[in-house]
Amino acid sequence: MKALLGAVSLLVALAIVGLMAVRQMKAVGHVGAGATAQAGLPDAPAMSGSGTVGEQARQLESKVAADVAKALAQGAARDAAADK
Repeated sequence: MKALLGAVSLLVALAIVGLMAVRQMKAVGHVGAGATAQAGLPDAPAMSGSGTVGEQARQLESKVAADVAKALAQGAARDAAADK
């Protein structure tokens, strides 16, 4: 009886952890029908189709650098506004 209760409680704990994992994966967009079109990620055609892979990599690098600079500027502005 003790072994049966232990096995059942283990299965219940596993089910709870599994449900929590699925909910978390859905929340970040890694599970479900929309898994291929994740929010916040550019589609492949959105990038410049012309050019070599190296040119596309440089374009992506400059876009990321611009986005980081923009985010840092927003953070600095928010910090300055909080200091006032």
